[in-house]
Amino acid sequence: MKKVLLVALTLMLLFTLFLASCKAKEAPAKTLDKVTVTLDWTPNTNHTGLYVALENGYFKEEGLDVQIMQPGQGVTDQLVAAGTSQFGISYQENVIRARSESIPLVSIAAVIQHNTSGFASLKKANINGPKDFEGKRYGSWDSPSEQAILGSIMKKNGADVTKVKVVSGVYDFFSTIGKDADFEWIYSGWDGIEAQRRGIEINYIALKDLDPVFDYYTPVLITNEKLLSENPELVKRFVKAVSKGYGFCISSPDQAAAILSKHAPELNPELVKLSQNYLSKEYQADADQWGVQKASVWKDFSDWMFINRLIPLSIETGKAFSNDYLP
Repeated sequence: MKKVLLVALTLMLLFTLFLASCKAKEAPAKTLDKVTVTLDWTPNTNHTGLYVALENGYFKEEGLDVQIMQPGQGVTDQLVAAGTSQFGISYQENVIRARSESIPLVSIAAVIQHNTSGFASLKKANINGPKDFEGKRYGSWDSPSEQAILGSIMKKNGADVTKVKVVSGVYDFFSTIGKDADFEWIYSGWDGIEAQRRGIEINYIALKDLDPVFDYYTPVLITNEKLLSENPELVKRFVKAVSKGYGFCISSPDQAAAILSKHAPELNPELVKLSQNYLSKEYQADADQWGVQKASVWKDFSDWMFINRLIPLSIETGKAFSNDYLP
């Protein structure tokens, strides 16, 4: 009996030593790389892919601990250029302007493949084209290129921009349209959808339909040249996770909408869902994959900005964007 007990105790000891040995050989938990991405504005459906990547663990799969930040107005480009935030959401025109001033921002993905913005007015105002802008009030948010684009479009269509009264500091379409302004610049995937939701009839004129040069990328995912040079693998891992996030938005818009609503409960959930379904068809649109950017889009809009004196120097557009970090 004592012999059996001794054998049993010996086996238990050997098993305990075996388990201890296995645990000793286990690799220590990998530390996640901390990364910050700063939005261009308050959360909306342009950003859903980021929140999906966070919620669904796509960032963690790539060894990243990502914090999504909301900026003060107009500071995202500066934060990314300085490396305070490794990534950000911006616009093609901002990247072009920055590079013309020797600020080394780089666009690494197009969030939406085509420009989904344009001019909107109440249907009863009977504004159906650029010629109808004459004698009307335009509600401006005071973007550097905004009025130049308006003037260019009107000139191309035989209209006189000097006959438009510009009302500055207009940011909320629904509180100002028909009151402070007759027509304004909106994004169809947000304010356009909200107008439908509220039952407000509007006339919408897409920028890309007025002139192909204005089918530029808005918004884009940006970083800076220093990070691309020093840690390209981190950039690739980040973009891979973000790409997977937007892929989920494309294939599962209702679930993606629920994730954005969870992270931004201040948003109207019905608007989020309707907007998400609209953008699910626009994120990639006719491109071969999400995020890809065309050299011609960058060159054409950059040339237009230089000709219209919106930038002090022309830029080498091949360095302003890259598709090399897409999965």
